[in-house]
Amino acid sequence: MSYEMIAIFMFASMMLMLFTGQRVFGAIGAVGAIAAIALWGTGGSDIAFASAMKLMKWYPLLTLPMFIFMGYVLSESKIADDLYKMFHVWMGPVRGGLAIGTIGLMILISAMNGLSVAGMAIGATIALPELLKRGYDKRMVTGVIQAGSSLGILVPPSVVLVLYAMIARQPVGQLWLAGVFPGLLMAALFMLYIYIRCRVQPELGPALDEDERENMPLSEKLGLLRAGLLPLFIFAVMMVPFVNGWTSLVESSAVGATTAFLAAVFKGRMTREVFETSVRQTLAISCMFMWIILAALGFGAVFDGLGAVKAIDTLFTDQLGLNPWVILILMQLSFLVMGTFLDDTAMLVIVAPLYVPLVKALGFDLVWYGVLYTITTQIAYMTPPFGYNLFLMRAMAPPEITLKDIYSSIAPFVLVMIFALALVIIFPQIAMWLPNTVYGK
Repeated sequence: MSYEMIAIFMFASMMLMLFTGQRVFGAIGAVGAIAAIALWGTGGSDIAFASAMKLMKWYPLLTLPMFIFMGYVLSESKIADDLYKMFHVWMGPVRGGLAIGTIGLMILISAMNGLSVAGMAIGATIALPELLKRGYDKRMVTGVIQAGSSLGILVPPSVVLVLYAMIARQPVGQLWLAGVFPGLLMAALFMLYIYIRCRVQPELGPALDEDERENMPLSEKLGLLRAGLLPLFIFAVMMVPFVNGWTSLVESSAVGATTAFLAAVFKGRMTREVFETSVRQTLAISCMFMWIILAALGFGAVFDGLGAVKAIDTLFTDQLGLNPWVILILMQLSFLVMGTFLDDTAMLVIVAPLYVPLVKALGFDLVWYGVLYTITTQIAYMTPPFGYNLFLMRAMAPPEITLKDIYSSIAPFVLVMIFALALVIIFPQIAMWLPNTVYGK
């Protein structure tokens, strides 16, 4: 059997195991380990050992538990609730203002946590009931929360970009900075769509009642503004020293986690229950990511050793004569297909051994491609029939919001995200200007 056929067999075996419901790290790791031993005998076990050592020595991995802990502290201590109260008061007079404020809430939650699940949980439990109570259209608000929560994997500190950095061997700091402007661009487009739609159809997002606006004194409004800006202050304390080169990536993550913990203590919200929940969730998610990275590194080492990437590159460019841009677009389309039944982490570790070297061979920047992958993943999260965010919303939404409502709610937001993706592809500097400027490229 040729090495190309072995590579195809490995990929097919892995997909088959995933379809049977096996855990992602188990399916990927098992196929990689069996293939290594079958090809190189007992010496193949060294691949897994070398991958484990590489993982343990990768210093930036320490940022994962720090950022996850920071996000859960802010969420569990209800500091994130203050954000929505602030947006509720200050954006209420605008038609669709609470929905626009919810997007703002999601941006700040993303900047605190780096996971889309946290934004979805906070949006569904805090924003959704308030929006429905105030007469917002149920399809509009479910789309807003799903779209806004997807920003968590693009806006720094994105945990997904940390995982991509490990697999693609790219600097985490550059990837984070590359995600800033595309993330803000997408959020701005969401807000613009909501504002225009609610101006055309005011019944979708009515403004706050005049009585409710006037009953709150200015001093209370300013107090809410200060409370709501606390998470933004925590983010600034963490990121400003890092961008200016005063602290390393790991040191900044420790600063962020410590600042969030102290903020919860000073506000009297760091109870034993909050601390225990935050630590348990941090440990569970960190271990999950470590196992997945370990499995992906082992699988990738075997895949690379077979020369599969070079063979596929030759097939696409020489034999089929495809343009590199056509190949890039086909890769993005494949992410959309996989996103109907896999989450972002699974998609990355499945195709990273194939796509990352191929993108490099085609002459594209891997930092820029990391942003493209992340945006495409966001779109896939919201694509029927099995988009990840669709089922998260169904699990958290009240009974009056049906699965049909959830499916129909995301169509305009998906179109906005595709437009944003096209802009980043056509104008790479949207993503690359900030990291190139900061790192002096």
